[in-house]
Amino acid sequence: MIGYINLLDKIEAQLLQDEFCKAVTRGDLYKIATNKLQIYPLSHLIVNSFGKTGYALRYNISIISMDAVKEDESNEDYVLNTQSIVNLRLIELLSRGSLHNDLYQLEEGSDSYELFRDRFEDKVAGCTVTFDVLIPNEMPIY
Repeated sequence: MIGYINLLDKIEAQLLQDEFCKAVTRGDLYKIATNKLQIYPLSHLIVNSFGKTGYALRYNISIISMDAVKEDESNEDYVLNTQSIVNLRLIELLSRGSLHNDLYQLEEGSDSYELFRDRFEDKVAGCTVTFDVLIPNEMPIY
């Protein structure tokens, strides 16, 4: 049965295959993003909400992909570019790639992107994508 945990594990595994993502985290973002020992670049996974749509479950998810920016900010544009690529690649896999074929499917038009700079204690920049993913509702009823 495809479910919440499988969905998160599948997204995490896919993000870790990306050359611009070394770690995937969940939980309290501020505790993670202010940990000086954190490995960058990283993506943070948040499930915002979920609901039922016909025979599918819809999960609204945000992925915050970030990397460290040098003190002189000389790599900021590079970081924004690579972290945008991480999120775009995941969306494409949900839209028409291997995740889509495995029934983890993007609800078309639900994805939105936001670039950010220096949002946390660590000097980081990156991209947040928020989207809805649909999975089969295989909940048995008795």
